Amino acid sequence: MKVLIVGSGGREHAIAWAVSQSAKADKIYCAPGNAGIEEYAECVNIGAMEFDKLVAFAKEKEIDLTIIGMDDPLVGGVVDAFEAEGLRVFGPRKNAAIIEGSKAFSKDLMKKYNIPTAGYENFDSDEKALAYLETAKFPIVLKADGLALGKGVLICNTLEEAKEGVKTIMEDKKFGDAGNRMVIEEFMTGREVSVLAFCDGKTIKCMTSAQDHKRAKDGDQGLNTGGMGTFSPSPFYTKEVEEFCEKYVYQPTMDAMAAEGRPFVGILFTGLMLTEDGPKVLEYNARFGDPEAQVVLPRMKNDIIDVMEACIDGRLDEIDLQFEDNAAVCVVLASDGYPVSYEKGYVINGLEEFKKHDGYYCFHAGTKRTDKGIVTNGGRVLGVTAKGTNLKEARKNAYAATEWVTFENKYMRHDIGKAIDDVEA
Repeated sequence: MKVLIVGSGGREHAIAWAVSQSAKADKIYCAPGNAGIEEYAECVNIGAMEFDKLVAFAKEKEIDLTIIGMDDPLVGGVVDAFEAEGLRVFGPRKNAAIIEGSKAFSKDLMKKYNIPTAGYENFDSDEKALAYLETAKFPIVLKADGLALGKGVLICNTLEEAKEGVKTIMEDKKFGDAGNRMVIEEFMTGREVSVLAFCDGKTIKCMTSAQDHKRAKDGDQGLNTGGMGTFSPSPFYTKEVEEFCEKYVYQPTMDAMAAEGRPFVGILFTGLMLTEDGPKVLEYNARFGDPEAQVVLPRMKNDIIDVMEACIDGRLDEIDLQFEDNAAVCVVLASDGYPVSYEKGYVINGLEEFKKHDGYYCFHAGTKRTDKGIVTNGGRVLGVTAKGTNLKEARKNAYAATEWVTFENKYMRHDIGKAIDDVEA
């Protein structure tokens, strides 16, 4: 098979690696890709939002399967564009990707179908939002309605902070058009867990659990980022929690989307908060998480193409989804100053070390090949991932592997997975 992957980050590198392990993949392309993805795929200079060019390329090269990695093209309707030309593509259509594209839509969906989530209100004007805040309990959470690179969520401890947050989102448009509408919701406390799942419109099969670390600095301080590291599985995602979510969250979400005429085919990412009142949904995404994919996919036993094709053909119920009985930890190496401002173009050394060790991976997020070699080309640069027999061993291995890589302005959190110290792992 010829496979095209659309995207350029660490998630797409992890997908490219998984596809390269498939006995079915003869040739892999990635548009636009990055310097790390080149190891497995031929990178093509077409942007993820250039739908006409992507479709033309897929037809010209007779691509058998296209995998959409990123949220923007999914929400924009890239799957519809491919399907209109009779091309096989993995990902939700535009009318289903709205579950990520509009937080207001997803909150209303959960309310209508009794899927547990935080109390909330939607607002399309700053005046109404500010009036609501005068009677609200704090802390409180403000969310830009649309896509904001994982950064459009503000946790406000006081009325003054919340008023400033409304200004940031709706007046200053810090997150662009994503802030034309906003959601204000109650603040939930508990452990966060991410669960990715394959979906075929009717059936949903969950992958092993993971936990992301969104804040830029140690101790969950600093600004929200696209993700500074992950571990899998989460020891807090017990069998009891899993059974509750299967009954009250995952299948009800699939059924709700189908009932709304928006059958969901692709990857559904459910962000959960394990509260004292039980698990509740924080958010949905319509694609693999980044960096969750970097710890989940290396542990998957199945051929990823088999599973994706089963989703497209509506026969996911035939797939026995299996994962290794081990653990993985990913530590993101970023450019100092991320997520605000940072320098690019620094030469990265030590990447060859990963080829010498089994169970160690270096997924490229923001890199570029130049005459000087591979250089930094983004805020999040690399995702250093390692496996271990348990979480503590995986964490030790991942941090040891971060020392193999050097580049100027290298920055990382030092407490990824520290929560697992509280439990037997």
